[in-house]
Amino acid sequence: MTETTSVIGDGDAAELAVQDKKQRIFAIVGASSGNLVEWFDFYVYSFCSIYFAASFFPAGNSTTQLLQTAGVFAAGFFMRPIGGWLFGYIADKHGRKNSMLISVCMMCAGSLVIACLPTYDSIGSWAPVLLLVARLFQGLSVGGEYGTSATYMSEVAIKGKRGFYASFQYVTLIGGQLLALLVLVALQQILSTEELKAWGWRIPFALGAVLAVVALYLRRSLNETSDAKTRNHKDAGSLKGLWKNRKAFLMVLGFTAGGSLSFYTFTTYMQKYLVNTSGMDAKLASGIMTAALFIYMLLQPLVGAFSDKIGRRSSMLVFASFATLMTVPILMTLKNVSNPYAAFGLIVLALFIISFYTSISGLLKAEMFPPEVRALGVGLSYAVANAMFGGSAEYVALSLKSFGVENAFFWYVSGMCLLALIVSLKLHRKGKEVQL
Repeated sequence: MTETTSVIGDGDAAELAVQDKKQRIFAIVGASSGNLVEWFDFYVYSFCSIYFAASFFPAGNSTTQLLQTAGVFAAGFFMRPIGGWLFGYIADKHGRKNSMLISVCMMCAGSLVIACLPTYDSIGSWAPVLLLVARLFQGLSVGGEYGTSATYMSEVAIKGKRGFYASFQYVTLIGGQLLALLVLVALQQILSTEELKAWGWRIPFALGAVLAVVALYLRRSLNETSDAKTRNHKDAGSLKGLWKNRKAFLMVLGFTAGGSLSFYTFTTYMQKYLVNTSGMDAKLASGIMTAALFIYMLLQPLVGAFSDKIGRRSSMLVFASFATLMTVPILMTLKNVSNPYAAFGLIVLALFIISFYTSISGLLKAEMFPPEVRALGVGLSYAVANAMFGGSAEYVALSLKSFGVENAFFWYVSGMCLLALIVSLKLHRKGKEVQL
């Protein structure tokens, strides 16, 4: 009888373990699905702006129109710190799940408004004003999404495999960017340029709103990872509580500056760099970047799993060391490259190096803050560094190029990676994984 009970007990324990693993995987899927939708909606604006710019900014030439739409895009970028603070407070004080639900609802609303927005011909100057408001909502939403989803995914991931599970945050971030690009490419094959400019550009925004509803449905069934004790803590979600962890906050700012700048240099800016500096055909550059981003997306869980073996600190040291040493040579070589395969290989090499940061960035930051200010600490520090360095990457690069000192940008990126290396050397040495 004793042996039978023991066997049954072991079987029940094994079954419970399997069920727990399935629930955690579903939680990762639910959290990351919203992340994918958030970034799809955010990047659709950038990719489609060439088609709707004249509908909202009719005055001036095409360059002026694109600059005006880019200005609206930038405004959304600089809403991120506010979003990081607001949603960090909500997540720490009222729960991670509630914060993620509100965030995806705001993104859905922003996309739906843009999809249905009347043009300048219909409502005059109200059209660009409403476009700006919608983008501010989306910027606020994306600013809050990173910190909350990073915190949630780090807390729900299985011990010993947190790097692997948490890496899906960037899988879906890159996936959202790729999906936005693929939707636009599909529409370009189906519709004429005139149809895209007239009404076709609205389709991706409408699709984004629908996808947000699906993500909302998945997130509604997620379990909350914070407990009542954490949410009722006197410092929960407060700037006062964050101030007590200011060393961690400053460290995150330091290595995020280099990581974010590298990420945007070799993803969003790289396509323009291949065309404007390397002299490649725009369609060829788009093909190279699409393939490179796909490989980059697949690298995230592999490098994330590797971090579970070597530790977060070691992973960051690999990124920062190689990024400091290799950024200038890679960009200098790409400057004169003519072979598309060589360009593809160099970009994939750079993205592989950056993967040692992106695959664990959210998890590493979450491990540095106590639970009562975790979402706020992750979200606000990331949003500030991202807006200052990542969001400005393209502007700084193009400005330095216009002044005839483009190479200075290469050294700027390398210098920020050196800062990340210095900060990474100060990261914890206590084991391979900090207990959450």
